[in-house]
Amino acid sequence: MNVIVLKTVKVRGHEMGLRFDDGEFKGLLEPGRHRIFDPLCKVRVDVVSRRDPWLFHENLDVIVKSGALAEHAVVHDLMDHQRALVWIDGRFSGILHPGLYVYWKGCKDVRVETVDARDVRFEHENFATIVRSADAKRLLDVCSVERNHIGVLFQDGHYVGTLEPGLYAFWRDTVDAKLVEVDLRETMIDVGGQDIMTADKVTLRLNVAVTYRVVDARLAVTVAEDMHQSLYRETQLALRAVVGAHDLDSFLSDKDTVAMEIDEMLARRAEEVGARIVSVGIRDVILPGDMKELMNKVTEAKKAAEANLIARREETAAMRSQANTAKLLETSPTLMRLRELEVLEKVATSSKLNVVLGEKGLADRVMNLL
Repeated sequence: MNVIVLKTVKVRGHEMGLRFDDGEFKGLLEPGRHRIFDPLCKVRVDVVSRRDPWLFHENLDVIVKSGALAEHAVVHDLMDHQRALVWIDGRFSGILHPGLYVYWKGCKDVRVETVDARDVRFEHENFATIVRSADAKRLLDVCSVERNHIGVLFQDGHYVGTLEPGLYAFWRDTVDAKLVEVDLRETMIDVGGQDIMTADKVTLRLNVAVTYRVVDARLAVTVAEDMHQSLYRETQLALRAVVGAHDLDSFLSDKDTVAMEIDEMLARRAEEVGARIVSVGIRDVILPGDMKELMNKVTEAKKAAEANLIARREETAAMRSQANTAKLLETSPTLMRLRELEVLEKVATSSKLNVVLGEKGLADRVMNLL
């Protein structure tokens, strides 16, 4: 007796059936009720929803090769160097990495834009929206160059160019892209506590401030491992070379010249590493205790000698003036008489005047004065 086995499969309007006979894909079952003859129970129908625009299945490659999806779905097979940007119903959905993808037609508006990842730097009119997506964190290296900085771009270790402040993204798993950010603002090197011996064997402790600015970002990141540290060491060496060539007196009397000499020595090295020296200043000069006491004594002695010299000059000038006045009064009796009257007037106005008359000649002279 023969037994007829029928299997009923219902496919709704938003669904699609995938029929497999004994593990082999045989085709699609469109929406409706399907009666399938399956006496050996080797027919399997996988019903999938088309509300999800993407078709996911373990045998997707077999289904695609059969050609059954031609009228119902769109196939994208991305090579190793390709990526795809996906928009669903006008909104950005995500990024596809290399692989096989299928999306259903009709249910949702799906747009797929294929890009070549061999162009390592990713640029797009909707850049800001794309790089904020979750897929961007997996497939893109997103970097930013801050204000007052510049970015130096390397690919596989080779210099490519410089980038202005902004947001940038680079495809992963293509080439090794590295973006180095360089600060273009003025930076200060503070070299403190340097014990240096002058030409006359006096040990000084100096604090020096050097201000520089990067003018060539490429040199700044390729010539020296650490440009700032390199200039710091060069400042130490220049300071020792310049101060060691001056004796204490010349150094203390003209520190600006010493700073200019240090500036000249640093300028050559700074140019080699892509920087320019803006200023060099000697902030502090600290003398040893005994030398400080000795310098105070020398200064005190110099000031005392200067004060004594000034006093002698003033005395000499006063005596010279008195001698000239006496000579002038000697040669001019009238001027002498006027001088006498001025003195008598001062005496009369400043205090009580008592006149004692003696011999006639003295009285006549006083009366004549009055």
